[in-house]
Amino acid sequence: MKAAIITFPGSNCDRDLSMAFAAAGADVVKVWHKETALPEGIDIIGVPGGFSYGDYLRCGAIASRSPIGQAVADFAGKGGYVIGICNGFQVLTEMRLLPGALMRNAGLKFVSKPLALRVATTDSAYTSGYEAGQEIVIPVAHHDGNYQIDPEGLARIEGEDRVAFRYVENPNGSVDDIAGVLSENRRVLGMMPHPERAIEPAQGGADGAALFRALSGMLATA
Repeated sequence: MKAAIITFPGSNCDRDLSMAFAAAGADVVKVWHKETALPEGIDIIGVPGGFSYGDYLRCGAIASRSPIGQAVADFAGKGGYVIGICNGFQVLTEMRLLPGALMRNAGLKFVSKPLALRVATTDSAYTSGYEAGQEIVIPVAHHDGNYQIDPEGLARIEGEDRVAFRYVENPNGSVDDIAGVLSENRRVLGMMPHPERAIEPAQGGADGAALFRALSGMLATA
């Protein structure tokens, strides 16, 4: 598996994400936001957390229109795998690679703590390493993680089994406790919690490691 990790001005989880992919056996390459093309042979793109471009305008808005943005969108459009975590999730919604939007937390406070998630589907390369309904603990760290989508869109993603994770106890007001969603072809995942911060016990838990192992296994045999 060869993973490309995008770095924007203000990204602060790109190194964590690179290490999580490497721990799962991936060959990792870094891609700066001013590049206009991806390296050859990429299997998956990781769009990391942080505060890209200082969260000016809207979280993820400027990053979605960065020079590398079109290459990411084209890769996804051709069926490539893309994972966006926290700010990366915001970027993917701004790119319209995923439905909905991330709004200011309902409590108007930054939330940073480990939280219990429930695995809502195992029908994806990202979640196939878990059991349906399994509870896992993954850290969150966000101020604008309140996932919202119109009723028709919500009915669609739920009817198509595209909710990947739900919060056991909702920290931010997200509709239907949604913590992560999948694209129509199930190859693009956006999630607010940080699985890359839970890959070994020294981080306080290793429940995120199964996501990266499952990806590595799936893409290695693709």
